[in-house]
Amino acid sequence: MKIFPLHIIPNDTKIDFMRWRHAVLWLMLAVFVASLVVIGLKGFQKEAYALEFTGGTVVETRFDQPANVDQVREKLAAAGFENAQVQGFGGGNELMIRLQPHGENSNAEGDKTVSAQVLKAINTTENPATVLRTEFVGPQVGADLVRDGIYATLFMLVGFLIYIAFRFEWKFAVVASLTAFFDLIVTAAYIYGTGREFDLTVLAGLLSVMGFAINDIIVVFDRVRENFRGLRVEPLEVLNRSINQTLSRTVITAVMFFLSAWALYLYGGTSMEGLALTHMIGAVIVVVSSIVVAVPMLSIGPFKVTKQDLLPKAKDVEALARRP
Repeated sequence: MKIFPLHIIPNDTKIDFMRWRHAVLWLMLAVFVASLVVIGLKGFQKEAYALEFTGGTVVETRFDQPANVDQVREKLAAAGFENAQVQGFGGGNELMIRLQPHGENSNAEGDKTVSAQVLKAINTTENPATVLRTEFVGPQVGADLVRDGIYATLFMLVGFLIYIAFRFEWKFAVVASLTAFFDLIVTAAYIYGTGREFDLTVLAGLLSVMGFAINDIIVVFDRVRENFRGLRVEPLEVLNRSINQTLSRTVITAVMFFLSAWALYLYGGTSMEGLALTHMIGAVIVVVSSIVVAVPMLSIGPFKVTKQDLLPKAKDVEALARRP
């Protein structure tokens, strides 16, 4: 039985990606700056983060009839719960109430006390309410998670830099790390900009996206190195051919990654939505950046790659002299 290979796009494309590299790189820089602005505007708002990062108590409630969020917030303030965050989730009758820490203890008795106080404040005879779930996270735990998340991101970037520098060359390492950081920032900006709560699953998704980005970039860079050593053409042509030769594989990998995340988004439940959505958005961003950011950066400024960078001078002096 003959097995037909999967092709989303042809293997022999001849797209001139390098022709517009300067304009595209400037556009990507604008996207990066805009993403930083979005993160700067949204990232310092406490309501953008889930309970595990901010600390406090979350109480999920269900009303018999749709409840007015502003009225619920006013009732909580009158009961002593200042700056309570109230938002709808699930059906139209369900509200999630997030409260600042009030010295509660992380135990069943403390959770029961807070939920009873909240229920007493918001319950009415016209629209009775019930408590679905109560969860408490101490502020110190939240601060530790924020710190650990930053450390994990920095550790991955430094690890990528060291690994690729050993496997390839320092220019490749810096470009790959910058591109992965670009993917991280743009994906995070989408999460912040759409108002989705930033929780541990989103953080895990962002780290996964960075790993996927590095894997995709290394495949393209490996082809760049092979072509520099085997083709007698100009460097820009080497980069162009390398992108085209790996384009089909890059797109197929991203599509499979996207589809698996989509299935998780549809059937994984609400607890996995943040991870799945981050993966889906990241898959799109990674496939674009590996084509129009990573490789074109190897042709500009201090990152410009030449045959001298990829052919050891001590062993291939004659080969270097023969190549353009």
